Amino acid sequence: METDKDDPAAENALGGFLRARRARLRPEDVGIPASGRRRVPGLRREEVAMLAGVSTDYYMRLEQGRERHPSRQILEAVARALRLDDEAGAHLFRVAAPSTRRTRPAPRVERVAPHVRRLLDTWSGTPAFILGPALDILAHNRLASALHAGFTQSDNLLRMTFLDPAARHFHLDWDRAAESTVAALRRSAGIDPDDPRLSRIVGELSVKSADFRVLWARHDVRGKTRGAKLFHHAQVGDLELHHETFTVNSAPTQQLVVYQAEPGTSSADGLALLGSLSAGPVPAPEATPDAVSG
Repeated sequence: METDKDDPAAENALGGFLRARRARLRPEDVGIPASGRRRVPGLRREEVAMLAGVSTDYYMRLEQGRERHPSRQILEAVARALRLDDEAGAHLFRVAAPSTRRTRPAPRVERVAPHVRRLLDTWSGTPAFILGPALDILAHNRLASALHAGFTQSDNLLRMTFLDPAARHFHLDWDRAAESTVAALRRSAGIDPDDPRLSRIVGELSVKSADFRVLWARHDVRGKTRGAKLFHHAQVGDLELHHETFTVNSAPTQQLVVYQAEPGTSSADGLALLGSLSAGPVPAPEATPDAVSG
């Protein structure tokens, strides 16, 4: 009979991801008749194994980290069994891939190229900023600084969302914003699990925020791409802003995030007003040296 005891082997990246996603599926989600009382949430290991067409013992070895070289076909079958979308499936392949541990170079400082900073400054009517892998705000233009003016520090999206009380007023849908930031961090963790900066952020937030701990344990994976966000700004009121995210090809670990309002809307008027109220030099991101090292 299955038990979900806490043991070191179950804490591997692949096992943690599989366990979390298995727990979120109900038998009826995958066409399995529900019968009797279940001791653990979601699907049992043997049910996932059946859906994936592998033995229960093999699937158990995957979760426990004892099977280190699963084939692509096996991973695809497990992804289908767990109903993973494309992004979660890609994350599964990343965390399952065998990695050759090597000595990491000394922590580097994430720097934004001067020409990228100048590009940000030319966008006077749209908030724009550069994010590092751990969601550090490495650079921003004047309007992005004005948008985040209510925060104590605008240094890292995770710290701002989970540790600054201003976030609950700024984000009109705080739950969605919190889920989005954690899912983006989880994606970064799958790409470079040995990143010391990312480990420090996860450690800090795990200690200081119960909300973060809950969301981190869910193993949601979602990169920042595009979407709409609802904000409340103390000076200009409610804003509905659409964002697009671009990879900076000259620095692939960095992402450019640009917000814009639909023309002719009250949000466009509010953004224009915010721009006029905040005219002046662009302040630097309020980050400590630790916040930009990786």
